[in-house]
Parts: sequence; C-alpha cells; structure tokens
Amino acid sequence: MALYTTRRSALLGMGAMSVAATLGLHARPAFAQDTPRSGGTFRLGISDFSTADTLDPQVNEYRFMMHLQYQLRNCLVEMGPGGVLVPELATEWGPNADMSAWIFKIRSGVTFSNGKPLTAEDVVWSLNLHRGPDTISGAKALMLAVKDVAVTAPMEVTVTLDGPNAGFPAILSMINMLIVPAEDREFDKGIGTGGYILETYEPGLRSVVRKNPNYWKEGRAHFDAIELHCIADINARTTALQTGQIDAMGFVDTVTAPLLQAMPGINLIQTQGKLHHGFAMNVTDPLFKDRDVRLAMKLAIDREEVLAKIQGGYGSIANDQPLSKAYAYHNSSLPQHSYDPDQAKALLEKAGATGLTVPLHVAELPFTGATNMAQLYAEQAARAGITIEVKREPDDGYWSNIWGKRPMFATRWSGRVNEDAMLTLVYSRQSIGSYNESSWDNDTFNKTLVAARSEADETRRKELYWECQSLIWEDAGLVAPIWADFLDATSDKIGHGEIANDWELDGARCGERWWFKA
Repeated sequence: MALYTTRRSALLGMGAMSVAATLGLHARPAFAQDTPRSGGTFRLGISDFSTADTLDPQVNEYRFMMHLQYQLRNCLVEMGPGGVLVPELATEWGPNADMSAWIFKIRSGVTFSNGKPLTAEDVVWSLNLHRGPDTISGAKALMLAVKDVAVTAPMEVTVTLDGPNAGFPAILSMINMLIVPAEDREFDKGIGTGGYILETYEPGLRSVVRKNPNYWKEGRAHFDAIELHCIADINARTTALQTGQIDAMGFVDTVTAPLLQAMPGINLIQTQGKLHHGFAMNVTDPLFKDRDVRLAMKLAIDREEVLAKIQGGYGSIANDQPLSKAYAYHNSSLPQHSYDPDQAKALLEKAGATGLTVPLHVAELPFTGATNMAQLYAEQAARAGITIEVKREPDDGYWSNIWGKRPMFATRWSGRVNEDAMLTLVYSRQSIGSYNESSWDNDTFNKTLVAARSEADETRRKELYWECQSLIWEDAGLVAPIWADFLDATSDKIGHGEIANDWELDGARCGERWWFKA
C-alpha cells in the first residue's frame, strides 16, 4: 500500500512517495518570504460571527469559529497554498488498490493542551462525530460515504468507504474535521493540539488565546497571543485597522479598498480563489420549477456591470457554476452566460411566466455589497420584464432564518477543499435539507458525481467533473455573476508567506502562519 500526499498522487491513487523525505515530519512556514520572528499580540477584526457560536467541531458556520478553531486544534491534513495537501496530525496516508479505503499514519509525540497524549483512538472518535443519524455536523453529507473508521495498528487509522474516492484525504483538512480528545464533549474548553491555548472566549464579542509552549510544529504559531474582535460594521472594522486597534481584517469593502491600498502603513492583500457571490433560487418553489425560468434569471443579469460597479473590478466574470479556475478540474469549455434581456423575456413567455415577480432576500452578511448587487440586478432584470423585489433582511440570523428558506436569496461560497467536497455539499441529493441551498436534485448529476470521485484515471475524472459543472450551469438554481477576489488588509508590520486561496486571511490560518516583522 503506497503512502503519499502530493496533490497529483493523492488525486490519482497511483504511485508512491515518502512524505517524510519530501516534506519532513514537521510542517513548515508556507513559502515564507522573510524570516518569521516570534512575539507580540496579533489582533484580528472578524465580521462573520454569532452569539450562539460554539467550539463543537461539528458546527463551524462562522469565520470567528474557523479562526479560533484553527488556533486551538489541528486536522489530520492541512490544505496549504495552491491547494497542496500538507501532513498535519497524519504524517502520511495512502489507499488500498481500488481507493475504497485509506490508511492514515498518526503523528507520535503530540499532546493535547491538557497534557493528554494524542492517540489513534482520539482520531477515530473525532471522525465519528460526523457520522450517524444523531450528528449535527456540517460535514455529514461528505461522511455518509464512510462505512467504518478503525484503529488498525498502533498510531494508524483506516477509513473504509462505501466506494472508491480518489480525493478523500482532502476532506480531512476541512474545518469540521478537527481532532479532539476521545469521549470529551466539553468542546468549549477548547482542548486541542494546536499552536495556542484558550484563555478567553466570549461568543459574538472576542476571544484570547496564548501561545502553546509545547506546540509540535516547527516554524508555526509565532505570536505570543491572538485576540479575535467581532466587528460586524465594515466602517468600524476599517477604522479599527487605520487607527491601529487591530492588525488585520478580512472582507474589505471594494469601495474603500483603493483608499486602503494607498494608505501608508496598510497593506491590501488581493487573492484570486474559489469565492463566488450571487443569488440562489429554490428549484422546488413554484416560481422556479421551470428550467426556462431559471435560465431567464441567469440571462437577466449584466455580469460586467456587476463586476465594475459592485465588485470594483476585484474579481472576474463567473458562469453560474461553483468551480473557479482555482480548482484543478474547472470547466473552461462552458459557453458564457451573458446579459440578454430579450432572450430572457422569450424564455419567460415560453414558460408561461411573462410578468414574473420575484422576491429577493438579501443582507450584508453573505457578502459586502449584496444589497447593492440585488438592486442593480433588479434594474437589469426589469429590461427583461422581470420585477425583482429586494427584501432587506437583518444580518443576525440570516444563515439560519433566510438562507435556503426563501424562494431566492443572496449567497456566498468561499469554495471547498476539492471538487467532490464542493459539489457534494451544495448540489448532491444527500445534502438536501443541509447545505444544498437550492434543493436541486438532478439524477444525472448525482450519478456523474459518484462516478467522478470513483474514477482512477485523471483524464476521465476531469471529463466527469466537467459534466457535473455543465449540468449545474444549464439546470441548477444558481445565479453566480462573479468570482470575487478575497480582499484582506493588514498593518505593514505583519509578515506572511504565500497566501492560500481557499478562504480569506490565508485560509483562516493567519493566526498560525503569520508573524510580526522585526
């Protein structure tokens, strides 16, 4: 059985590579541009949070929790810059002959912040949190394919699947897949193997962590302490950075981004990644059951105008499917959906939906500028005879009360670790009622998705994932006009290496990867 972690070999399930020989047994600063130095208190302004936040690994819906969890805990696998899988609590891994089982070698000599040594049993218990009928995990749909998780040798865990999955190791880098002590459900104590130890935790307000003096990773977790500050208002967050109250922030407003970029002492970090902004239609709602109506909605938005006026040019044109060029299997062959109000009007007439009126529910929480984008969309769609009624909703409770529960609503997806994770979570049958926001259920898509994850031949796998994207493009309920660049801003005192493109602020791992310059 071959054990390896390079992206190509992990995808193919072919060839062997010694992780210890190529990467070493310790993680390293990701593509460091200067020499990191230790010390200081890093203060980070967070816009996405809830007073109901919890450190339960099953439930990590907000950015506040992502950052805090990555400060306190580790996964088996880390997603590095460029989508490269890096050993974390697993030193190496590999599949059986048909990729229906994966073996993970667990790192020895690691202790939790309470002094307990990490064991293979901790790994099994942690992964099983996301399985079974009682789990509340956001990764439940992805873990449905897991038949068994077992200790198969000292410091070795085998995950058995219900079929081949070439990209399964990447799933274990997701934020839900954090490793915690077995049988310990007091999650809010923050016990983990991470670079920091929890000191203060006030959901919806702030958190404080202190450097773990026994952290097992070399060249990581440089700060003495990290403070997360919950600042929802974009103007307040920007002012806090300008006045030195915080050292970094994400979700920079595209309107003020050029001003920040020109300001002394501030660095703007623009990262092209997997993020798309847009609107989702519930395809089971009477308004959107007809495919022609859904296509009309896609042709009723002027993407170039949205990119220029709403996104300020910080992004690129998207095409109503979720896989950007940052994914290995992005489908570049799809004809571009373009603004065509006359064709949209003809499609509505064909569907018997002339004079369509659509309530569109938005808040600023999904993405900065969502309300303005919805209003611009309404103006554009009016030329196709579509009346869009923009319904402004409060940010508080948007994800639980509005998203996925209205006929049409604003949405944001930062992307996921690989194609299978993104497509399974948001578009598969097994995710309906969870992250499948549009309740889309396409039989051909579901079968093609299973075939894609099971395919060992890279060329054929690419073809299958291209077909999945084509089906979403032509049939699903997504109106995605733009790929939005991640916009972060920092004090110029902050140093960092190459920035990851899966989430903002270096994959939500800036607390571990960044440092203060000398």
